[in-house]
Amino acid sequence: MTSKRKRRTKRRRRQQNLREPAPSEPEECGLHSISPLIVKYWRQRHSLFSRFDEGILMDEEGWYSVTPEAIAAAHAERAADHAIVLDGFAGVGGNAIQFALRGCHVIAVEVDPRRLELAVNNAKIYGVEDKIDFIVGDFFRLAPFLKGDIVFLSPPWGGPTYRDFNKYTLDLLKPIDGYSIFQHAQQITPNIMMFLPRNVDVNQVEELSWLSSPPLNFENELHNLFDSE
Repeated sequence: MTSKRKRRTKRRRRQQNLREPAPSEPEECGLHSISPLIVKYWRQRHSLFSRFDEGILMDEEGWYSVTPEAIAAAHAERAADHAIVLDGFAGVGGNAIQFALRGCHVIAVEVDPRRLELAVNNAKIYGVEDKIDFIVGDFFRLAPFLKGDIVFLSPPWGGPTYRDFNKYTLDLLKPIDGYSIFQHAQQITPNIMMFLPRNVDVNQVEELSWLSSPPLNFENELHNLFDSE
């Protein structure tokens, strides 16, 4: 009887060691002022930045607007080596960092100076700050004066409520509609990448390409990182 109990105990211990530890709560890391809205994103923090624990900094909007790292890396793979990429809505730097890791030179434009400081910090953690020019400014005002091989656009979707729409239309983008955003980007280059909600009206997005003169080639990629969301 005694020997059987010992074997069962050993098996239980081995099984317990295989279990992944539960995600840390924000309070356990000293973050007591975090909004309830952000708790879900906090639990996904290593999907947003794999090097989060090395000192990544975020503001509240950054939590729900930054591109998850795996998706940002997939975007960057579409760029040629040494391309000049203009990131029109840089936020806390998720996409700019991945383009820089790809070998591109990035011009990161962000209207919020505090958020751009966070992007600079995060780029330093990934060791690519020297491959990114950080510019505080309004993309729409700067577009006529900017040059690049690719424009990457991840404009604000209006917060997490974008999921409430059966079809997310381009007029819901902020601060202006998607058609106008696209037209500003066309002043720079015809090579435009847009990161949009997965429930976006794809027909509207495709319309952007054939309304251009001459019509542009159109490709649509669907990335689904969190199946439960």
